[in-house]
Amino acid sequence: MLDDADTKAVLSAALSGGGDFAEVFAETRRGRNLRLDDGKIEELVSGRDRGAGIRVLRGRQTAYAYTNVLTREALVDAARVAAAAIQGQAQTRVADLTTATPAVTHPAERDPLAADRPALVRIVQTADDAARGVDGAVRQVTVLYADATQDLYIANSEGHRSTEQRVRTRLVAQVVAARDGVVQTGFEGPGDAVGHELFDRHPPDQVGRLAAERAVVMLDSVPAPAGELPVVLAAGGGGVLFHEACGHGMEADIVAKDASVYAGRRGERLGTPIFTGVDDATVAGGWGSFSFDDEGTPAQRTVLFDRGVCTDYMSDRIRAAQLGIAASGNGRRQSYAHLPIPRMTNSFILPGEDDPDEIVRSVANGVYCRSLGGGQVDPASGDFVFGITEAYLIQDGEVTTPVRGANLVGDGPTVLGRVDALGTDFETRQGICGKEGQGVPVAFGTPTLRISRITVGGTG
Repeated sequence: MLDDADTKAVLSAALSGGGDFAEVFAETRRGRNLRLDDGKIEELVSGRDRGAGIRVLRGRQTAYAYTNVLTREALVDAARVAAAAIQGQAQTRVADLTTATPAVTHPAERDPLAADRPALVRIVQTADDAARGVDGAVRQVTVLYADATQDLYIANSEGHRSTEQRVRTRLVAQVVAARDGVVQTGFEGPGDAVGHELFDRHPPDQVGRLAAERAVVMLDSVPAPAGELPVVLAAGGGGVLFHEACGHGMEADIVAKDASVYAGRRGERLGTPIFTGVDDATVAGGWGSFSFDDEGTPAQRTVLFDRGVCTDYMSDRIRAAQLGIAASGNGRRQSYAHLPIPRMTNSFILPGEDDPDEIVRSVANGVYCRSLGGGQVDPASGDFVFGITEAYLIQDGEVTTPVRGANLVGDGPTVLGRVDALGTDFETRQGICGKEGQGVPVAFGTPTLRISRITVGGTG
């Protein structure tokens, strides 16, 4: 994308204002988005975007400029704009560039860009047909297909250079079902850092059928109970709870501002001894995986909680220096037009040793939660409220009647201390996480787990 001479010229220009460190992040991104709504193709968008961002650091000062023109002249001009915002003694020495060898790669076996329009239409139509065939109560089906191929080039004034191609593919089905005045929705949305081999593991008909089944089963739901109850979260179902209630508070920019309930608590036991939580960008083909983060730091696994003890934070270059810790490879950005900030990748709770069925049988009266929806979290206190999109009563150790209108209410540290069973199973979910106006792909996962007691907000 850039040769050595051009890269060094850009970095030298970036340091001309007195910066201590300069970096160029260049990318070319290609992708397609296809949406089918009510049996009709409503949108097919193909796009290509390319550009570069130039970042200059001096102490705690940061300057940033970007351009969508990848010529030497345009990049040098952008570098000078960033340099002009830094006050210091000019320096232009740039170390010789050495290309880093990735410890992990995530190659796509079947290039999504090789699939033509009719092939993409067949994918979404197959999901639509399967969803509509589940039950006559299905009223509306929306299917979304997306792929993205991102070619990256990152280099800095310390001589580090990394290149990577990232490929991601996702299929989402959203279903509305209605009967006797009751309306419910269902969702299924697998995605990974892979090509069309995604559909070997998640066939389009399965995606549509699962979304429809979730909507239809909830038509027979009753109002959820209210009170402090034992709750069993299905494998994968509790991932978003860990992501939101714990993960964001473990991001180093929030910790550095002392705006997290987990700030200053490394080495402190917050969870039960069976609980270990990690963030891992090295997961093969994971939706949030990569070889290098968006600062060129190699991907790695960061243990956030080790057997209940708070052990580490997720950091980028700047916040790692502020906290006196090593950068963990969590510096991520939405595109070349954005600064990198600490973000999660694939965050999950490790499986335990309990039989998932036995976990359910151990509960005399509680709630079985298969899927969580949106929620609100205050990182400073850890307080959260999450809607439950699919849940059932547990009665005498058996999953019985579906319930609606339920919420989970609590705070992160307290819930960590009440996780008292972890299954041997494990599943993940995928999403786009928003923070400071930037969206990045993330995955979150859990085994089946039991929270001994938590407040369930309901109307029953």
